[in-house]
Amino acid sequence: MDDVGTAKTAMPSISPLAGEPIKRADAERLAGVLKAFADPARLRLLSLIQSAPQGEASVSDLTAPLGLSQPTVSHHLRILTEAGLLEREKRGVWAYYRVVPAAIAAIADLLTPPRKRATKKAR
Repeated sequence: MDDVGTAKTAMPSISPLAGEPIKRADAERLAGVLKAFADPARLRLLSLIQSAPQGEASVSDLTAPLGLSQPTVSHHLRILTEAGLLEREKRGVWAYYRVVPAAIAAIADLLTPPRKRATKKAR
């Protein structure tokens, strides 16, 4: 998967664990996506959205479980969306967010050492 979300977050084609040096630009893109993960509130948002009955949620569905204000939740959702980890769909006045499974899988694949990847796929 070359593009996880927006053009800004295209994933590198080579894993930093592949035994070959990763290019600086690729490392910077991957680090940007990983920074989106590196926040407890964002990890909880991904979990809450993924576990929602329809696999999607709006800001109003997420503020109470997180205990954060609407602007703060919206800020975190924007970061996750720009990183390509969430999709946003506008319906009337509400926006609904959904996890992008292929984006999560691409990151997991990049961070899985090649030997483990081959064993995992062989099962």
